[in-house]
Amino acid sequence: MVPLLLVLLVILVLFGAGFAVEVLWWIALALLVLWLLGFAMRSGEGRWYRW
Repeated sequence: MVPLLLVLLVILVLFGAGFAVEVLWWIALALLVLWLLGFAMRSGEGRWYRW
């Protein structure tokens, strides 16, 4: 019974990690789009971000 529970626990952890990685990919993509928009919309030295 204990090995079965351990396998289920490992599966849940891996599923959670995969979901977290997927969420991090979407966050990174959103930040990239914001950065590119800021780069394209800047006028001279007047930037709306401090990167």
